[in-house]
Amino acid sequence: MLPELTPEALYSRLQSGEDLLLLDVRQPEEYEFCHIEGSQLIPLGELAARADEVPTDRPVVLICHHGVRSMQALAYLQHRHEHTNLLNLRGGIDAWSRRIDASVALY
Repeated sequence: MLPELTPEALYSRLQSGEDLLLLDVRQPEEYEFCHIEGSQLIPLGELAARADEVPTDRPVVLICHHGVRSMQALAYLQHRHEHTNLLNLRGGIDAWSRRIDASVALY
C-alpha cells in the first residue's frame, strides 16, 4: 500500500511548522479555482518531464481532487525515481475542504 496522510494529519503537521512541500498534480484550471495555500503545481501530465523538481530531502504531500491522480503520481515517483519521502493526501483537496478548510471551494 502506498503511504497516505489524512487531511487532519496534514493540518497537524502544517500547524507544527514542519517543512513539507505540498505538490498539487491537478490541471492548471483546477488549481486556479482552488488550492491549499502554499502548494505548488506540477500537473500529472508534466510530472515525467519535471520529476527533478520534486525534492527528495523533505516530505512531499501529493494532492489532487479526490486522491486518485496524486496516488498515480506517488507510484510513478516511487518506482521510476525512487523517492521515499512521498505521502498522498487521502481524499484530495475535496476532503481538505470538507474536513479542514471550508474556504477552499468544492467542485
